[in-house]
Amino acid sequence: MSTIYLEHANITVNNLDNAVHFFKTAFPHFELRGGGESNGRKWIHFGDATTYVALNTSLEKKQLEKNYESSGINHIGFVVSDVDSIAKRLSDAGYGRSFPKQVEQFRIRDYFYDKDGNEYEFVEYLSEKESERNLYA
Repeated sequence: MSTIYLEHANITVNNLDNAVHFFKTAFPHFELRGGGESNGRKWIHFGDATTYVALNTSLEKKQLEKNYESSGINHIGFVVSDVDSIAKRLSDAGYGRSFPKQVEQFRIRDYFYDKDGNEYEFVEYLSEKESERNLYA
């Protein structure tokens, strides 16, 4: 069986420093992997050896209204080993939750917005069993 995982997400942001601050707060081990400029827009790859976010500056500084009723990406989810420590760092840094923390039988989920209004889910699984991890009742 082949291994499949999401290597990166490519996200356009209004301010690279703000975006890096959000991800560095959530994932202190993330580092700059590379970057440059293309078509008048700065870009960087920020992450670790396995996964990263590709961050690009926006040409127009505006924030689109995002909701779960329109087409498009609603949020990006990260599996983490300690959701509470990430949530504390993000809360302490002034980032807001988009939903209340969800504690379920086999997982804990917490959702936060970055300064551009992009939503991220952090999920900690409490079981190694696939059948329990995927229990949505």
